[in-house]
Amino acid sequence: MAASKPVEPPSGTGLPRWQLALLVGTPIVLGVGAVYLWNRSRKESSGTGERITPEGSASPSQGQSDGARAAPDQENMSPLDRAQAAKNKGNKYFKAGKYENAIQCYTEAIGLCPADHKSDLSTFFQNRAAAYEQQLKWTEVVEDCCQAVELNPRYIKALFRRAKALEKLDNKRECLEDVTAVCILEAFQNQQSMLLADKVLKQLGKEKAKEKYKNREPMMPSPQFIKSYFSSFTDDIISQPLQKGEKKDEDKDKEGEAAEVPGSSGYLKAKQYMEEENYDKIISECTKEMESGGRYTAEALLLRATFYLLIGNATAAQPDLDRVINMQDANVKLRANALIKRGSMYMQQQQPLLSTQDFNMAAEIDTRNPDVYHHRGQLKILLDQVDEAVGDFDECILLRPDSALAQAQKCFALYRQAYTGNNPSQVQTAMDGFEDVIRRFPKCAEGYALYAQALTDQQQFGKADEMYDKCIELEPDNATTYVHKGLLQLQWKQDLDLGLDLISKAIEIDNKCDFAYETMGTIEVQRGNLDKAIDMFNKAINLAKSEMEMAHLYSLCDAAYAQTEVARKYGLKPPTL
Repeated sequence: MAASKPVEPPSGTGLPRWQLALLVGTPIVLGVGAVYLWNRSRKESSGTGERITPEGSASPSQGQSDGARAAPDQENMSPLDRAQAAKNKGNKYFKAGKYENAIQCYTEAIGLCPADHKSDLSTFFQNRAAAYEQQLKWTEVVEDCCQAVELNPRYIKALFRRAKALEKLDNKRECLEDVTAVCILEAFQNQQSMLLADKVLKQLGKEKAKEKYKNREPMMPSPQFIKSYFSSFTDDIISQPLQKGEKKDEDKDKEGEAAEVPGSSGYLKAKQYMEEENYDKIISECTKEMESGGRYTAEALLLRATFYLLIGNATAAQPDLDRVINMQDANVKLRANALIKRGSMYMQQQQPLLSTQDFNMAAEIDTRNPDVYHHRGQLKILLDQVDEAVGDFDECILLRPDSALAQAQKCFALYRQAYTGNNPSQVQTAMDGFEDVIRRFPKCAEGYALYAQALTDQQQFGKADEMYDKCIELEPDNATTYVHKGLLQLQWKQDLDLGLDLISKAIEIDNKCDFAYETMGTIEVQRGNLDKAIDMFNKAINLAKSEMEMAHLYSLCDAAYAQTEVARKYGLKPPTL
C-alpha cells in the first residue's frame, strides 16, 4: 500500500502489540510477525474468572473451608478469632447482596484485628474494598486496597481491584502500574488482567499520540525510505523522471531544443529537486506552481500531497488529494494515484470502509492501472481477505508481468493463508512459489525479504539468513533489512551481541529508521535495561509517520515505564534475556 508504514494484519498469535519484542521476521512490505515482550513463551491463558467475591481467612487450615470454623464462646475468643468471626459474617452478607451490612462487619474485623497480623488485616481491607466496589464507591475501593497492599505488597486481588478502581477514576498511569504488577505476579496467565493492561495501554497511547502528533514538527524521512516508497508505484506520473518536454530551460538549450516550458515552473523545479534528492524544497515549489495557476496544477497538488503524507501531515495532504480526485478533466492516472494514496491514508487512520471505497473507485476509473490492484491487494491482506488479495495481485501481474513485487506478495499472501490454516501441502506450494519468484526476479530485494519471513516461520533459519544477505547485497542502504537480520540472529542463535550490532548498523545507515529504534527498545526491555528501552521508544516516537504508529510506540514506552515503577515499588521484574 502507499501508506508510509503499513498497518499490521492479524498475526494469529492473539497477543496484543504491547507484548511484542523479538520480531520473528516481519517482512519489509507487510508487517505480520509477532513475538513476546514480557513473557517469551506465553502459554494459553489459564484464568479468566472475575475477582468479585470476598476472601475467607487469609491462611485457612488444611481441609477447612471458608467460614467453616466453629463459633466458640465470644468471651473465650482471641481478638483475631473475633475479627475472623466478624469477617465471616460479612462474607455472608456480601454473598446475600447486603453490601452495607458487609462493610460494617469488615470494619469491625479491621478494628478487632491485632496490628501484627498483617496478612489477615490485609484480607479484611481487601474484602471491604470488594463491598465498596459493588456500591461503585471507587475512591473508597482505592483507599482500602492501598491499605491492603501496604500490608501485603504482592496481594494480587488487592492490586487488581485497585487497578480497576483507578481506571474508573481515570487514573490510567497508576492503573497501569498496578495491572503490570498483577501480570508479572500471575506470570501472564490470567486473561482478565492482560485485557485490562492492553486496554489501558491503548487508551494512554491514543491520548498521548493525539496531543503529540498535533504539535509535532514535520520531519522528512530518509532518502532511502522515500525512494522505497515511490518504487511501489509503476504507473505514477509524478514519480517518473523529467521528460524531454519538461526539461529546464538551460538543459534544453544544451540539447539545442526550443524552450517549451518556462523555467519558473514550480512543479518542474520540484521534479528536478526529486531527481537531486533535495526533498525539503519540493512542497514549497509545488505551492508556487499552484499559486501561479500553472499548467501543472494537478500534478503539483498530487506531488505536494504525497510529500505531506511522507512527513506525516495527513491533515494537509487530504485537501490536495480531494482536489485532484474531483478534477474531472485531469489525467485519469493522476486521479487514480490520488485515490490510492487517500485510500492508504484512510487505512492508516483505521477507516477500512473509506479505504476500500477509494481503491474500488480507482479501479473503476482506471481499469488497467496495475498500481491500483497491487495496493488494493495489500489492503485486502490487512483486512484478512486473502482470496480477494490474490485476485488483485493476479490482475496486477496480468497487466504488468514484470512486477516482481506483486508476484512475491502473492506468494506471501498464499503462504500466510496456508500457514495460519495449518495446511502443510499449501505451505510447500507457497514456498516453491517463492523459489520461482527469486529465480525469475533475482534483483527483487523484496522477494528475498518476504521469502525470509516464510523461512523463519518454518524455522529454516540458515536459509532465511542467506535471503537477508541477498537483500543487503542488492540494497546495502536498506536499514530495515539489517534489523530483520539482527532479529533472526536472536531467534536462531540467541546471539544477542550480533543481533544488536546489526540493529545498530541499521541506525548508522539511517538514523531516521523508527523501526530500528522500536526494535532496539523491545530488546532492551527483555534485557531488563528499561531506561535505555524508554529512550529508544522516545526516539521512535519522534520519527513516527502517523498518529496510529505513534500511539503504538507510546504503548510500548508506557509498558516499559510501568515496569520501572513496579520494580521500584515492589521489586518485581519479569524474566530477562
